[in-house]
Amino acid sequence: MKTAQEYISEIKTHIIEVSTQELLTAMLNPDVIIIDVREHDEFTTGHIEGAVNFPRGVLEMKIHEHPLVSHHCEWVLALNELADKNIYLICRTGGRSALAAASLQDMGFSKPLSVAGGMMQWQQDGFPLVPHKI
Repeated sequence: MKTAQEYISEIKTHIIEVSTQELLTAMLNPDVIIIDVREHDEFTTGHIEGAVNFPRGVLEMKIHEHPLVSHHCEWVLALNELADKNIYLICRTGGRSALAAASLQDMGFSKPLSVAGGMMQWQQDGFPLVPHKI
């Protein structure tokens, strides 16, 4: 039996993790794909500009709906459109984003990238957040 931490540590040996600085640099590209896999109530406390909120529990079922995809109604076309793009995944501390990266990798995505340290590291680094609008 593995603990959650042991399992996530094992998963992290099979995925690509990037730093918050690498994500910040990637954000210079207006078409950067950032998916925040935290729950909606976490997302509304503040998020990264341009991030789309697909909670971890529905990511695989929602990814084809990403706003940068032009084929929303055609699952296969939409997934193929994203398949070779860098997809930055972020959560609170990096555990859920690692699991999300592994899942997308298993689906055939070639560049799912988990942001190490997640939003906690992002905030610790002093990088900007977008507050939730009511």
